[in-house]
Amino acid sequence: MRIFRCGLASMLLHVSPLSAGEKLLLAHYMPWYTAPPISSQWGWHWTMGHFNPDQQDAEGRRQIASWYYPLTGPYDSADPVVLEYQVLLMKLAGIDGVIADWYGKDDFLDYGLIHQRTLRLFEWTRRAGLVFCLCYEDRTIARMIGAGFLPSSQAVTHARETLREAERLFFSDPGYLRWNGRPVLLNFGPVYFTADQWPAIFAGLQPTNQPVFFTLDRRVTGAVGAFSWPPMWASSTNDGRLSMATLQSYLDGFEQKALSWSLYISSAFPRFHDIYAEAGVGPSYGRLEDADGEVFRATLHRALTNRSTYVQLVTWNDYGEGTILEPTREFGFRDLEIIQDARRSYLDPAFSRTSGDLTLAWRLYQLRRRFAGQPLAEVELDHVFSLVKDGELPSAGRLLEAMEVQRPVLHGWTLAGESLEFQVGGWRGPAGLEIQCSTNPYTGPWETVAVLPAGTNRAIFRAAIDRAGPPRFYRARNR
Repeated sequence: MRIFRCGLASMLLHVSPLSAGEKLLLAHYMPWYTAPPISSQWGWHWTMGHFNPDQQDAEGRRQIASWYYPLTGPYDSADPVVLEYQVLLMKLAGIDGVIADWYGKDDFLDYGLIHQRTLRLFEWTRRAGLVFCLCYEDRTIARMIGAGFLPSSQAVTHARETLREAERLFFSDPGYLRWNGRPVLLNFGPVYFTADQWPAIFAGLQPTNQPVFFTLDRRVTGAVGAFSWPPMWASSTNDGRLSMATLQSYLDGFEQKALSWSLYISSAFPRFHDIYAEAGVGPSYGRLEDADGEVFRATLHRALTNRSTYVQLVTWNDYGEGTILEPTREFGFRDLEIIQDARRSYLDPAFSRTSGDLTLAWRLYQLRRRFAGQPLAEVELDHVFSLVKDGELPSAGRLLEAMEVQRPVLHGWTLAGESLEFQVGGWRGPAGLEIQCSTNPYTGPWETVAVLPAGTNRAIFRAAIDRAGPPRFYRARNR
């Protein structure tokens, strides 16, 4: 597939003498959503104090603070069904890990809720074999001081203690992203702290946990480099529209600055289309058009072919600013397919995941909703998760199909000496099921050779091989 299809390609095309090598693709993730029934009410990031998700249109679309609508519908970031779906999508798309927006663990505004959801997210990235790291927002300090929650004299001490918590909860985890043995940490700023305060903030960390620190757009004291971001501030000179020429100039300038840094992170993004003005929370930051996916293709190509250390995918799920990469009603799986193509082109020619594979996660999500509260079905769906995670996609697909049509399935066929061995999975009816055998699968007859009662789930069946007789065929049927 061609990565580019229009003049935008030549505008953002960037050729580097360095290959992508072992660059990691890291999705910037917002763990800040709350929604019923996981939470008692809709959180600010779905409402912005203006929209009412309890109102639905004729198609069942809820009123949310976004121009775009998640394929799952609006969700809670603590929902295990959603988290399973998201990490499997990342795995299937060729994404290596997440960068989670983190505000500390204080019981102030929704920071504590975001912290709990960050912990849940990292539980699921561990299960899926993805790496994770934090993007610390020091603007939280300014807000806590402004609200009288924190004295300004305690700002550095509080930030130091906050990062000690990050060290305890995250940095020491084997799944945390490290560079040359040190944890990677991003900061969306600095917004409150000055450059000379960061060394004092990091002084509370163990020597082995002094972070490889990246800041926004420019490197400050204590940072090894910076990361790029959609430069929406530059849209003000063009009636709120970020032109391709301006974007090109920003990216050129960022990479020029990065020549003097030891490391840096390049960001790729699909669009920017916020809803802040419509929500009444402030003026819009401007708009960067989607251009039928060309902005994402071009910025991703550039990030993969320049000298950056990591590629940051901006963002997995910031609905308020419209930079979503996860599946939506508007774009489907398109942006994840672009990531698959880019990974195959620049990182791993043997990467074999396809657009059809992405639907496995969506089908599993739908079955989780359909069979919620049914323990036997949930055990089988747990097995599907493991199969997808481990790359056994054909087996996962067969199990999903069996669950969708509510029938059992035989899979995992192996020969063990003089025995044939296979697994019995899929849907188990309330009366149990029968394993049947025949020498003629078209006309029968079929002989019942085993009965598996209700209340059991996956089982392993073994049968002796009669090498002198005709071949035998097996099937499973619900009783």
